[in-house]
Amino acid sequence: MNSKVFQRLAFSFALACAFTVVQAQTGVGAKPEKGAKVYLDGSKKSLEKNWEYWEGPRFSAENPIKWPEVADPVDSGKAISSNDPAGAGGLYGAADIVTKDKFEDFRAHVEFFVKNEGGNSGVYLQNRYEIQILDGDYGDHGLAALINEHVPTSEEYYGIGKWNAYDIEFKAARFENGKLVEKPRATVYLNGVKIHEDKEIQQVWGGPYSGLDGGNDGGKGITDTPGGLKLQAEGHDVFYRNIWIKKLDLDGKSTDF
Repeated sequence: MNSKVFQRLAFSFALACAFTVVQAQTGVGAKPEKGAKVYLDGSKKSLEKNWEYWEGPRFSAENPIKWPEVADPVDSGKAISSNDPAGAGGLYGAADIVTKDKFEDFRAHVEFFVKNEGGNSGVYLQNRYEIQILDGDYGDHGLAALINEHVPTSEEYYGIGKWNAYDIEFKAARFENGKLVEKPRATVYLNGVKIHEDKEIQQVWGGPYSGLDGGNDGGKGITDTPGGLKLQAEGHDVFYRNIWIKKLDLDGKSTDF
């Protein structure tokens, strides 16, 4: 074998290995990266240890958290349902839960299962910026949208009755002397496929019931306050498991991964 052929084969092998590593870090079943913390393994124990209700202006649930532990409908093990009684009828903000830990830049993995048609919930970055979970709807307010701003580049949702996974890298807004100088950004994978690449997020949507800064200048008044990862209760059987988060420092860096 001559040296040029060997070099080409070695290069191809390196690319294949790199691709495999990236793929292994995203999608259903992805294991926590080194330095990450598991926030929800599907058990009530992990829920109560790592999460709390977000007590916003519409909060009407009662402690302890009423999100029930259910049998995993696909695999062995458990999952947590977002069907809190206080959220019945779509009352977002009434019984949403948020991690006790708060974050600036981070990488997160979230697995979700929609049991019934029209199932509705949401994943909020920093308890501000929603990645929508809404069965049967695509568009800027539909499934996998960075809500009201960015539509996913492809439709990768597996549908009801199957586990799905978001993999997210998020960079918080930057401030200098109390002034906003750089808006937040995010890259998102759905089921191992990149659907948002380093997208800038303009504001918080949904008003004061939606999360931090939602009622501040119509959601445009983003403040320099870390926030947790929030999950939304809207009275639907949307289940969660295998949620892990790793803190990052993305100063001078893109969120693309």
